[in-house]
Amino acid sequence: MNLEEKISRINELYHKSQREGLTEAEKQEQQALRREYVENVRANLRGQLEHISVQRQDGTVEKLLSREEIRDRKSRIRREALSRREALTDQERERGRVLLTERILGHQWFYMAQSLLCFVSTGTEIDTGEILREALRLGKRVYVPRVARQEGTMEFYRILSLDELSPGYGGILEPPAGEAYAHREGERALMLMPGAAFDPKKGRLGYGKGFYDRYLAQHRPLAERTIAVGFRCQMTEEIPQERTDIRPCQVILV
Repeated sequence: MNLEEKISRINELYHKSQREGLTEAEKQEQQALRREYVENVRANLRGQLEHISVQRQDGTVEKLLSREEIRDRKSRIRREALSRREALTDQERERGRVLLTERILGHQWFYMAQSLLCFVSTGTEIDTGEILREALRLGKRVYVPRVARQEGTMEFYRILSLDELSPGYGGILEPPAGEAYAHREGERALMLMPGAAFDPKKGRLGYGKGFYDRYLAQHRPLAERTIAVGFRCQMTEEIPQERTDIRPCQVILV
């Protein structure tokens, strides 16, 4: 049965269902035909995208990528950036920690912030420990992320000391599930975000789980005060974007 015949049969079954109803066999046939039709449409769209290009303002022409191609390119960029980050020497890491701490503590958004949402660095990530300790010392409300393993979601919980943290998801230090962050009317909040790679247009590539994109999509006021941080070696030429990707307001690399 070709596509035209399938569409005709789908319509025939639909009209019969409105007039007198369908038998169980016809209902199953209807569902199977609809699935085949949707998959056919998707395949056609993917084929069309492979032949569409867009012209940028600088005159260069770029081919649109399929979702699979975007994911593949992101994976490659992530591997390369993380490999460069892992290759940094202890001296380069310490220099980055000092420079980032100075940049953030001297940043107007940090100075004005009543609440700080900040990741707890792990592995080869740039060290945020001193930033967290200073925010606590200044009396800011400090929240750090905790991942719910079963749901695959991330929430930020308030801490009063770094001593409250213990190993959690992926071995990352996490807070107990206490007071979750909730935006307050008129509150000035700042979020510091990690990342695997960044580009000159404030594109950010995370670790592939989408935790921060989903969290910011549900906490829109926070999206107005976000800074992604990392090392300069994590900069790449361009990160392909998907509809669900949320760019940080600023990117600070040291």
